[in-house]
Amino acid sequence: MATSFPVTFDDGHVVTAVRVDADGDVTDALVALGLDRPVPVLVMVGGAGGVDPSDDDRLDRLFTDGVVPAVAEAGAVVVDGGTHSGVMRLHGVARARGGATYPLVGVAAIGTIVLPGSPPPGPDAADVDPLHTHVVLVPGEVWGAEAPWIARVATKLASGSPSVTVVINGGEIVLDDVARSIAARRPVITVAGTGRTADRLVAAVRGAPDDPEVVQLAASGLISVAHGTDPDGLAGRITDALTGSPAS
Repeated sequence: MATSFPVTFDDGHVVTAVRVDADGDVTDALVALGLDRPVPVLVMVGGAGGVDPSDDDRLDRLFTDGVVPAVAEAGAVVVDGGTHSGVMRLHGVARARGGATYPLVGVAAIGTIVLPGSPPPGPDAADVDPLHTHVVLVPGEVWGAEAPWIARVATKLASGSPSVTVVINGGEIVLDDVARSIAARRPVITVAGTGRTADRLVAAVRGAPDDPEVVQLAASGLISVAHGTDPDGLAGRITDALTGSPAS
């Protein structure tokens, strides 16, 4: 059985963590975290270290006025990569600033992240975000190893409840995240104007040529587009997806 443990940061924040072995069952991990009842789930994927700091203010509005209030209204849980970078860091800050209490669950490969008081496992390891509420530590030594586990955790958390994936910015690994969401028949909202992979998916949905993987994802019929200049519109799409309402 999995056992949870506290991760305490220098600033006093405490994140509840659990470790999953290579052949581990995420069910046990979620029970250990107290997250063992079906609940709507938003999977957040997107830019980490590749997000330009000059975009922080613009992207922050998407979380403050879009993602956070929509998730809170739906009584949902958010699953992401859990690091103190890019969209994950921005989400943690916006959730805390807004006083939201929904669980923010990071799923991170153990060989890619740094826990407080421990040495980095590699030169490109990233800190765990202290404003997440839970972290599921999964096997893996390279970035992207967490992708199948993010999908598994989200599917198990939802257990038949509505779920949706939101793409903001992002690099090549995000394409794997999106492919796994589509394989699980989880709808995907890609946010136009946020850069890189999100904008490639937007263009492909609108018929622009791209490499076969992106075109195939766009042809799934599960990807819709929200506008990065319209946080309220994004909130509406998330709310519709997480409450089972028809898309507006």
